[in-house]
Amino acid sequence: MHGLIELWESVRDFIATGGDVLYVVAAVLFIMWVLMIERWWFIAREYPAMRDKIIADWNAREDTTSWYAHKIRDAWVSEAKTHLNLRMNVIKTLVAVCPMVGLLGTVTGMIAVFEIMAMVGTGNPRLMAAGISMATIPTMAGMVAALSGVFVTSKLEGKVRAAVHELADSMPHH
Repeated sequence: MHGLIELWESVRDFIATGGDVLYVVAAVLFIMWVLMIERWWFIAREYPAMRDKIIADWNAREDTTSWYAHKIRDAWVSEAKTHLNLRMNVIKTLVAVCPMVGLLGTVTGMIAVFEIMAMVGTGNPRLMAAGISMATIPTMAGMVAALSGVFVTSKLEGKVRAAVHELADSMPHH
């Protein structure tokens, strides 16, 4: 419990140093990770049943060689691909938004530095350092958030591609 309190205090200090924009970065990061975990869950737990049903339906068909059968197969593969890619564009958008939100923090931090310079001049480096921290920490946080998303998103896209190819290969069309 004591360690949890210390962790919360260090997070609170980090946010105080970086400014309120870090709350926005944290919210975008949270939503992004919830969606990425949901996609992992779908691919690992729900999609296999969908894939098995599609393959069973295909194998139960008497006609798997006609043009009509090929179009049915293509439609089933396309439907599975749509389910696999669901929310992937939202995830990629959130990954791209993270650095932009961090840059918003940079702008607000620099505005704070300029306000301090306007009020007290350049003679107080301690006051200016607080504004510079507010300018750099959100940018760093946005970049770290985006990097975590880029890595996981590329892995998810690879899994989606592999699943679609595996499904298509599992439904032979002679």
